Amino acid sequence: MSLTLTSPDFEPGGSIPSVHTCEGADTSPALSWSGVPPGTKSLALIVDDPDAPDPAAPQRTWVHWVLYNIPPEATGLPAAVPPQDLPAGTRIGQNDWKDARYGGPCPPIGRHRYFFKLYALSDELSELGHVTKNHLEKAMDGLIIEQVELVGTYQKR
Repeated sequence: MSLTLTSPDFEPGGSIPSVHTCEGADTSPALSWSGVPPGTKSLALIVDDPDAPDPAAPQRTWVHWVLYNIPPEATGLPAAVPPQDLPAGTRIGQNDWKDARYGGPCPPIGRHRYFFKLYALSDELSELGHVTKNHLEKAMDGLIIEQVELVGTYQKR
């Protein structure tokens, strides 16, 4: 069985509901996963948008959420999960708003793609503080057993 990642809030490739964006409550969508491979010691989640600022002429990848050391026994995250309700041991990194939280889609122009990337790691990571996506990716180097992604889209009204 391979690692899978789904959301009851949007279909793969579908539109992310506005409640999970800057035009709504800006809360995280619910996520569910299964098929965590044997030997997994922790999970990591990165949510980013490679279409910033304009999908017709992208200039950078905007990071919305960084989580690591999610226990491998966890099977998902509820919608609108506050930091204190994340699975025990989960650490939060820094998004591109320089904040340790989920920051929902808020594209300035066009329909953007949002990649929810889940990584199964062969080890738990040391305390990295408010690590950025780039630092987390370097820390995960050589530890990724399996990874999966779920893509949603959003365009402002």
